[in-house]
Amino acid sequence: MDRATATRSARLLVTNVERVIRGKRASVEAAATALFAGGHLLVEDVPGMGKTMLGRALARSLSGSFKRVQATPDLLPSDITGSSIFNQRDFSFEFIPGPIFANVVLLDEINRTTPRTQSALLEAMEEHAVTVDGTRHALPEPLFVIATQNPMEQHGTYPLPEGQLDRFAIAMELGYVDGASELQIVRSQLEHHPIEELEPVLSARDVIAIQTAVRHTGVADDILVYALALVTATRKHPGLHLGASPRALVGLVRCAQARALLNGRSFVTPDDIKVLAGPVLGHRILPAGELRVDKGRGTAVIAEIVASVPVPIITSGRRSSASRRRPVGAPTTPAPAPPPVSAPPPPPPFKTAGTRFSAPQPPGALAAPAPPARRRASAS
Repeated sequence: MDRATATRSARLLVTNVERVIRGKRASVEAAATALFAGGHLLVEDVPGMGKTMLGRALARSLSGSFKRVQATPDLLPSDITGSSIFNQRDFSFEFIPGPIFANVVLLDEINRTTPRTQSALLEAMEEHAVTVDGTRHALPEPLFVIATQNPMEQHGTYPLPEGQLDRFAIAMELGYVDGASELQIVRSQLEHHPIEELEPVLSARDVIAIQTAVRHTGVADDILVYALALVTATRKHPGLHLGASPRALVGLVRCAQARALLNGRSFVTPDDIKVLAGPVLGHRILPAGELRVDKGRGTAVIAEIVASVPVPIITSGRRSSASRRRPVGAPTTPAPAPPPVSAPPPPPPFKTAGTRFSAPQPPGALAAPAPPARRRASAS
């Protein structure tokens, strides 16, 4: 798949999901960015905001396999990964795959299951494989895990540990829509839900091809240094107890590549890094003296870091010969050209020969004889 086709296909997915998720273009693009970057998505918001519906709309837009798991306190790891069942016919154990063996896996209210079950997702999300009874089983490609949770309700929930959160490429909130979009949502569901008419627009093979195109997106050295500076600043910030990991840096760059492809560019710009810094790094850091269940999770600190780290000037995906560091908010117009150097003024014209300002003679030339002195007439 060439790059132009990959961009059109990626935008087609976003447009298809928007038929269900109204007024949330940026959120839908962020979800698509996580998918095409080869990562996973965590959606946090209050009930009724469309978290599960976003996951279902993404799954129905793909023709691959889809499984949904409702997380509960009594959910076991084998309920996700699968287990070995004794086959009495041939007296052997047969592995029965769990719901994690799908292209799109929706884990609804993931924080309602125990840490024991949450840990069953670590290997699957990072290595795209699970180990059951000492046997490693590869998961189908692509694998996209969408998890939802309600950050406001804490009764009977188990906050996700840092190791689990670090495996989500993007964590985001949907938020409320504007009044006009909310009216469209109500009108579209008067007779039936629009998700029932949603048809697949991409296949699993198409998603893999788009992910390959994302990895070929150009990233200048200044962009890598800029992303590293943001991640390093989280580790040195006095208001943070835990900074972003190297996995976060890789995820930030990879998501920036996916955003560049969605915008029809073949290279990453500093704006890609700035826009994605909050969704990619915000859930991976731990503010000092606060609990992980606190709303926000350091997004304000990420915004402060983004505003303080100098942004490189990039021209056409490469660093220009006159590149320099500029503060955040400075205009991106190139520096004005220096004024042209004017030629020195011509020397004053020489006076005629016979004066003390006469022009110099060439070497070897004889000096012109001096005119005879004028005598003053004597009075008779």
